[in-house]
Amino acid sequence: MDQNPAQAIIVPTLSVRNGGKAIEFYQEAFRAAILMSNVSPDGEVVAELEVMGARFVVADESEEYGNVSPERQKGISVRIGLQVEDPDALFAQAVKAGATVVYEVADQSYGYRLGHLIDPFGHHWEIFKPIPFN
Repeated sequence: MDQNPAQAIIVPTLSVRNGGKAIEFYQEAFRAAILMSNVSPDGEVVAELEVMGARFVVADESEEYGNVSPERQKGISVRIGLQVEDPDALFAQAVKAGATVVYEVADQSYGYRLGHLIDPFGHHWEIFKPIPFN
């Protein structure tokens, strides 16, 4: 029997209207590192970023493939959960960088210290850590 089963990792792609500005925001707000970045001749950006080991891709909209930003959709279908050691500090840093608060970080009844914010490109983030049960 295999003692080390295969591991799957989900890497979301965030469609945005201005990839360059989005990358700058994620670097300032979450201290994101750029793992890979490509810019097409017409200036469209696709980049893979990492925040404390969590990876995601930022890409300019490509309407012809159905990839549009939350701004164009006027809503979202997915919230991004980012589990970190100090959600209060990272949340405050993101707000300082330009994120909008939905609700502040607080201990939630369902077992997380969690706050909800919206980045300047319309993506919703829940910054959290589990609360230890005694």
